[in-house]
Amino acid sequence: MKLCTKCVMPETAESLSFDESGGCSVCKQIEFKKEEIDWNQRHKDLIELVEEHRGKYDYDCIVPFSGGKDSTFTLYYLAKELKLKCLVVRFDHLFMRPTVEENCTKTFKKLGVDVIRFSPNWKVVRKLMYESLVRRGDFCWHCHTGIFAYPMHVSLMTKVPLIFWGEPGAEYSSYYSYDEVEEADERRFNLKINLGINAEDMHGMLDNTISDHEVTLRDLKPYTYPSRELLMKNKTRSVYLGAYIPWNPREQSALIAKELDWKGDFVEGVPPEYSYEKIECFMQGLRDYIKFLKRGFGRTSHLTSIDIRNGELTREKALELVKEYDGKRPKALDFFLDLMEIKEEEFYNIVSKHVVSPNKMPNTDLIGKNNKVPKDFDSFEKIFSHK
Repeated sequence: MKLCTKCVMPETAESLSFDESGGCSVCKQIEFKKEEIDWNQRHKDLIELVEEHRGKYDYDCIVPFSGGKDSTFTLYYLAKELKLKCLVVRFDHLFMRPTVEENCTKTFKKLGVDVIRFSPNWKVVRKLMYESLVRRGDFCWHCHTGIFAYPMHVSLMTKVPLIFWGEPGAEYSSYYSYDEVEEADERRFNLKINLGINAEDMHGMLDNTISDHEVTLRDLKPYTYPSRELLMKNKTRSVYLGAYIPWNPREQSALIAKELDWKGDFVEGVPPEYSYEKIECFMQGLRDYIKFLKRGFGRTSHLTSIDIRNGELTREKALELVKEYDGKRPKALDFFLDLMEIKEEEFYNIVSKHVVSPNKMPNTDLIGKNNKVPKDFDSFEKIFSHK
C-alpha cells in the first residue's frame, strides 16, 4: 500500500490523491495554507463577519461543542478574544467520558456562556449504530449527522444565524482545499458527513432486531439537515474559524490547558504525547480500530502526519509510532459487542465487507491488544450495564 512520501498517510485515506512525486493532496494543501494565504486579510474578513452579527440577535453566534480541543479553542477564541455572546450547543452522542465532562463544566463557568445540551433517544441510537455498521462499516452515523445537523435546527429555533465550527476539512482531507472558504452547508453534509445515507434512507433500512422501539421519521429529525429554504430565510451562515485563522492543534491545546485548565486524557491506540486528541468518546479506540481494519491505518497515522506537516515530527519517528500504536484491538470492542448483542466473529465479518482496496483485512487472530486501558472504562461498564 502506497504512503505519502512527505507524511505517513496511505492511498486508502478518503479523498486523498497523490502527485507525481508521491506527495499527498493534504500535504499540498497545508503548504498552500502556509505560503499562499494572506492571514491578515482572512482575519479582517472574520472581524467583518462577526460585526455584521454582533448585538443583532439574542446571541451573536452558535458554537457546536463536543468539549474536545477544537471546539473548546473555538469557543475560547470567540468568547474571550472576540468577546462575542455565544450560545453553546452540545449534541451528546451518549458516550461522553468523565474528563471531557469536567472540562466542559470548567470551560462554561470560566467563559460565562449559555449552553443547550441535547441527548437523543438511546433505543434509537442503538439501532442506528448497528445499521450504520452493517451498511457502511461505521457505527457512528448518529454521531456524525447529529453533531452537524442539530445545531442547524437550533439556529432556526433561536433565529441566531451565525454558526462557528472549528477546524476546516482542508486541514485533514481533500474534499475541500484551502484556496476556498469552506462552509458547513448541506453539500458538505451529504458529501462528507452522512456516509451517503440520509435520514429517510436510514428509516427505510432499520428493523427491530435491537430493542423494542419502533423508529419513526420523527425520531430521526435530529439527524436530518434542515431544508435550504428554511436556512436561507433565516440567513444562516455556518462557517469554520480555521478558515480565518491558522489552525495548529498542539499550540491551541496548550493555550486552553493554560487558560481554561483543560485536561487531556489517554485514548486507546494513541501515543501518550497526543493526550489532547479525541478524548471525548468511550468508543474512539474502536472507531480507529475499524478504520485500521478497513483502510490499513489508524489514529496515530493521522496525528503524526499533522505534526510532520507542521514541522514538529520527523517522518522516521512517525513511522515508528505508527508501527507501535496503530491496529491494536481495543477494550472498547468488548463494550460494543455487548451493546449490539453480537459476537466478535459477526463484527469482523461485517467490517470485512467494507475493506478499501488495496488494503487487505488482516488476520484478526494475530492482532495484539492494547496494553493499556483507560481508567475511566470501569465507569463506562457501570453506566451501560443495563442496556
